[in-house]
Amino acid sequence: TSDPTKPKVLLFSNKKTPPTIWKALSSETVFKRTVKFGFVSEDDTDIVQKFKVKKFPTVLMQRGSKAEIKETYSGDMKFTALKDWVNLHSESGMGDKVAGAGGGKEESIEEAKPWLVQEVPELTAKSQGDVCFKGEGLCVIYLKEGDISQGETDMLTGLSKKFTSQLSDRGAKMKWMWMNLAIETEYKTLFEPAMLPSAVVFNPHKRLRFTKLDHGEDNEVEGDEQSLTNLLDKVLGGDARFKMVPGQKLPGWAKRDAKKTEL
Repeated sequence: TSDPTKPKVLLFSNKKTPPTIWKALSSETVFKRTVKFGFVSEDDTDIVQKFKVKKFPTVLMQRGSKAEIKETYSGDMKFTALKDWVNLHSESGMGDKVAGAGGGKEESIEEAKPWLVQEVPELTAKSQGDVCFKGEGLCVIYLKEGDISQGETDMLTGLSKKFTSQLSDRGAKMKWMWMNLAIETEYKTLFEPAMLPSAVVFNPHKRLRFTKLDHGEDNEVEGDEQSLTNLLDKVLGGDARFKMVPGQKLPGWAKRDAKKTEL
């Protein structure tokens, strides 16, 4: 292992290829600089034996200046749980973030800017610059009256992966997010969705403009995976009609209570 200061997290699996959750973890912004991720299939018997792995899947972390500390993960194989575990242990192995005797803890990036590590972040006054309006690419905004469900997050993540691979050859980029129109009422006025859930693709460059998911003449089309796919195909095919944002100014964002608990 080339870089002893970085903790390494290895997934031992009886599958041949890394699962999506592992790819997602290794591409998390916060870990890119601090943690190395590896994948070992059970066919790699010498590595499996070296680490004395008996069951699959097993997640191990190796850290310390001589990689002398080994930890085995015992929680659920779920994205958030794994991420929290890696986060906790990777920082404690770095040595440059030693809390004082009072145990004062600095705010981690997850707490300060949770949207940087979420697969499908919420678009809010605080996150909008990072998530959509200051970066490159188009913003796919899933519109919801209320909170987004895990099922919807999974659907959007799946679509995002599907379209990302299609787009990479074309140099186009799409960012995925959702918005709670029950709170962001001025955006509800701007987008005027015929029904919810719905979606818009927003182009924040040069001129602010967006195109909406078509719910059909009688609102018979629901905002689901199929209609979202159609919307994106239309945008990518150049057939979408974009509507200018009046006055080229974004509506006001809802003022939120800073103490609002993150999901």
